[in-house]
Amino acid sequence: MNEEEYSKIIEAGKIASQVKEEAVKLVKPGAKLYDVAEFVENRTRELGAGVGFPCNISLNDIAAHYSPSYGDNSIFSEEDVVKLDLGSHVDGFIADTAVTIDLSGKYSDLKKASEDALNTVIKEIMPEMNIGEMGKIIQEVIESYGYRPVSNLSGHVMHQYSLHSGVSIPNVSENTKDTIDVGDLVAIEPFATDGFGQVVDGKDVYIFKYLRSRPTRLPAARNLLRDIEQNHAYLPFSERDMAKIDKHYKTGLKGLMMAGVLYGYPTLVEREHGMVSQCEHTVLVTENGVEITTK
Repeated sequence: MNEEEYSKIIEAGKIASQVKEEAVKLVKPGAKLYDVAEFVENRTRELGAGVGFPCNISLNDIAAHYSPSYGDNSIFSEEDVVKLDLGSHVDGFIADTAVTIDLSGKYSDLKKASEDALNTVIKEIMPEMNIGEMGKIIQEVIESYGYRPVSNLSGHVMHQYSLHSGVSIPNVSENTKDTIDVGDLVAIEPFATDGFGQVVDGKDVYIFKYLRSRPTRLPAARNLLRDIEQNHAYLPFSERDMAKIDKHYKTGLKGLMMAGVLYGYPTLVEREHGMVSQCEHTVLVTENGVEITTK
């Protein structure tokens, strides 16, 4: 990694951290989820970065992959446990960070479980670090609070313009030889729950990833595809992005998925509908441990 790449990694982290800090203040009962998501993405651009992935605002038993759709009028309630997960990038070098906001005031320990797990594992990282050992630390901390880690969600190594690449960072102990080492850019994201400890696919899809170009007969699909190939060929994008391109975007997205052009990320719901918390930082592994880019 050269100095220019390093500076872009650090800049992306600073911007993501600032946007998160500002956005948290907007998450309050009565506010629209759509407005918060739009603020996050527009503010990221205003500060000079690109959007690393669509802003995730996942409530209660939804762990991940909910991003408000175009015209969504849903609002936060006083009973919500909110996972705000956002990302920025500078020339493809990504920062990924998340926080839980407990509007209900009833789940402070659940929130602390994921926060403490994240902070503890970050302090323990020394290269070359076995990822199974990282998962063990996360699991032990979460279980010490009386909760369960979400075993089928994980952190991830990131490369330029690639959000999920290389090894995954488990939230439970695993017997593996995989490691992270100096120079790796890693998103670590413990999820804690009072439910079963696994997520299942929900029925809705709001976030997409471009896979390959294929012919399509639908005019709406062709219109979307031109924009996707030009602006979203490498990183995930949202249904909201497409709503700004073509009024028939839902038909176009469905056609592109059926043609195998796009992959749709389903919402991820706790198997027993338990409450879920999440906390996430991006770290750069150094010879002496890690540097937190999103702190």
